[in-house]
Amino acid sequence: MSQNAPQPLNAETGSTTCQNCHSSMPLGLRFCRNCGYRLGEGVAEYTETVRFNSRPTGSATTVMPGNFPSVVGKGEIAPIARGAIKCRKRRMSGLTWIFLIMIMFFVIGAGVSFFVPKFPGRIGGTPGATQPRSYFGVNSFDTTDGGVTFDSIEAPGSPADKAGLVGGDVITAFDGQQVSSEDQIMELLGKTPSGKTVDVVYIRDGDTKTTKLTTISKGELDQLGRVFATRPGGRGRLGIDDQETVELPGTKLHGARLGTVQASLPGDMAGLKSGDVVIDFGETPIRTAEELNYRIQAAVPYETVVIKVMRGSEVLEIPVRMGRR
Repeated sequence: MSQNAPQPLNAETGSTTCQNCHSSMPLGLRFCRNCGYRLGEGVAEYTETVRFNSRPTGSATTVMPGNFPSVVGKGEIAPIARGAIKCRKRRMSGLTWIFLIMIMFFVIGAGVSFFVPKFPGRIGGTPGATQPRSYFGVNSFDTTDGGVTFDSIEAPGSPADKAGLVGGDVITAFDGQQVSSEDQIMELLGKTPSGKTVDVVYIRDGDTKTTKLTTISKGELDQLGRVFATRPGGRGRLGIDDQETVELPGTKLHGARLGTVQASLPGDMAGLKSGDVVIDFGETPIRTAEELNYRIQAAVPYETVVIKVMRGSEVLEIPVRMGRR
């Protein structure tokens, strides 16, 4: 028998014998459980990767030369020398991270939805939530003596326009509430539902007047602005520049004093002069330069508008055929 051949089968015990250490081994083993000797080859040739049943499917133990596992029993392995086994660390995939992030946002959202309804008036809280404020239809409010004022109407057909208000009017009361500041009128508008008709008390040229105004929503006001900006006939043009708001000496009246009257344009051709103070445009009082600018643009091109001006101490009514912007 050759030196590397295994011992013959022992028929009585049903085992074989390791030629290297002469230990008795059960049938079917490829290596000696005692010394790791590979039957028929020798220790120097023991270099292949061994898979053990105790490892999960798909995982492998790399056995390096000279580091031999000792089999303890079926399905078990004894400790192996340091560095003999290389284990791959498990890492979470990208889909796992996405799933965890989605769960985190869900939990945070559930917490917000639980607490927000307890604070009425905040966005998302249904009980007692603050309604969108209604709109007056002017460019902005400014605090002034006795109330609040504004420079001009914002768009044709706006609530203030329909109510007959013009830039320079001083609002003193809104829906039965006295008004003394910009913050106060904004607060009142915030409490007023759109579409409500209210009484507005105002002062013009020292006289107190009352009118009715029906508020609208922001969407309705924006729509009026879009219709005005895209009007098929275009906007009116007068041909003046650098006008400013002035007070007429010896009166409680204000008007818009003209700066430059451009040559060969409607204002010049009609006879308007630099320094004229416009106090009426058509049938609308003019008390601010901003209101005059708005009324010029709101005028229908090629229609005739009578403009009332103060030239020195003289009052003139000048008909002007409007141009087109």
